[in-house]
Amino acid sequence: MSAILLIVVAAALLLVAYIVYGGWLARRWGIDAKNIAPSHAKEDGVDFVPTAKQILIGHHFSSIAGAGPITGPIQAAVFGWVPVFLWIMVGGIFFGGVHDYGALVASMRHEGKSIGEVIHANMGKKGKTLFSLFSFLTLILVVAAFTDVVATTFINSAAAGISSMLFILIAIAFGIAVYRKGVPIGIATVIGLVLMGLAIYLGLTLQNVIVLPKIAWVIILIIYIAIASTAPVWILLQPRDYLNSFLLYSMIAGAFVGIILARPTLQLPAFTEFKLSQYNMLFPMLFVTVACGAISGFHSLVSSGTTSKQIDNEKDAKLIGYGSMLIESLLAVISLIAAAVLTREGLANGGSPINIFANGCANFMNAFGLPVDVGVIFVSLAISAFALTSLDTATRLARFVFQEFFSKGEVGTESAVDESNLLTNKYFATLITVVLGGGLALKGYQVVWPIFGSANQLLAALALMAVAVWLRRDGKGYNMILIPMAFMFAVCLSALVLVFMSNLAKGGYIMVVISAILFALAIVLLIEGIKIFTDPNTKGQRLKAQN
Repeated sequence: MSAILLIVVAAALLLVAYIVYGGWLARRWGIDAKNIAPSHAKEDGVDFVPTAKQILIGHHFSSIAGAGPITGPIQAAVFGWVPVFLWIMVGGIFFGGVHDYGALVASMRHEGKSIGEVIHANMGKKGKTLFSLFSFLTLILVVAAFTDVVATTFINSAAAGISSMLFILIAIAFGIAVYRKGVPIGIATVIGLVLMGLAIYLGLTLQNVIVLPKIAWVIILIIYIAIASTAPVWILLQPRDYLNSFLLYSMIAGAFVGIILARPTLQLPAFTEFKLSQYNMLFPMLFVTVACGAISGFHSLVSSGTTSKQIDNEKDAKLIGYGSMLIESLLAVISLIAAAVLTREGLANGGSPINIFANGCANFMNAFGLPVDVGVIFVSLAISAFALTSLDTATRLARFVFQEFFSKGEVGTESAVDESNLLTNKYFATLITVVLGGGLALKGYQVVWPIFGSANQLLAALALMAVAVWLRRDGKGYNMILIPMAFMFAVCLSALVLVFMSNLAKGGYIMVVISAILFALAIVLLIEGIKIFTDPNTKGQRLKAQN
């Protein structure tokens, strides 16, 4: 089968879904441009910062994408390309898009508070406490998985590592220029992109001069995310994500055009087999392996943790929340094609998913004249930009959650916590996050990814439950949430059981403990949610007293 047909069908379906289903969701949830966004109502210059949609979508998309839509579909391709493609389409449109958009709107309607606080407002203190524990553990796994992915990418491409570090300096200069010196965004963008081009050139020039071992990159990354976690969003996260988004969009566009011109044929079987091993079956493992390309709980933490505090107008929520998820699904299809143009043996011997994706896209782009070796470096740099963005955002969110757990404040407000208390001090919270995440990163993503996928998707089920409970209490329709929520609970609880058994069999006791804790927390939260849904008195009624 021609890959052209696959990518064109995917793009058409996602575009129609954005217009039709995204518009329907906006109407059902009462999206109104006249509503005052939290970024204006609570502007503080640190976390609540009104941001132009063209900048914010860059931050949001870069943050949610990470390496997930690249690594996940390629790993899941062992089941065949048809089930992966179908799940990306159905999952992205009806599961992930609804999840991301719903979490963003729910947070905005709760003054920019986190999903944990949305649960607090609609399910009580017990629900919030359990969700905070669950989300913190999941974020630690995100930090671990993406630290290893980024460090490994920098080992394979020193040019990508050097250029990425230079990008950080460019982003800081961009933030100061736009937010403190009043430089127009258009002018600053042009200068920033020129400097990024120079940074890429320097990376290529110095790649044989600056060669670091993996442990050195892990340490550098830990130091970076520790700083990024505590810096104001306008000076690093926003500008770096915005500038990097041009790199990411260019990669997606280049791969898309390359597929059209190269006209590759899918070599991988449409379907292989349901059961690959004792603990690796299509259900449930396909649905937790694809992860971010179809639905990701991490997205709800980004939507409610940083994005909802920066969105300028409520009408932008559809583009940023629903639209970004659909773009990520398109990227997941490109990743799938990069794997599916290989034979089953070629996929098995192609190296890491990052290598398969970089080599595949470079060969596609060679169809319009880009040398393959340059293409590999360009794609590797774009991947590292994805993963590094998710990495620093995850660290910041984990810091918020840790502080919130030991305080009476809410996630993401600098003034809501007592910094004199060690447990609520942002530097101490960041230290705990990077030590735990960095420690797990040393085990490698192959060990962390299965439980990360399960925890991440289960977090999505819990976030969907939070949105559904809020919609029920608010007297709005929530049926579009129930099927995705029920399916993800079934998938993820089953997957955690398999992860538990697999790690128990091979002596991975740290993962055994983590999976058992996550399973228990999810069950208790699910029971709390069922109590609310089965109580007729909660329909159309706000929670009057938080217990």
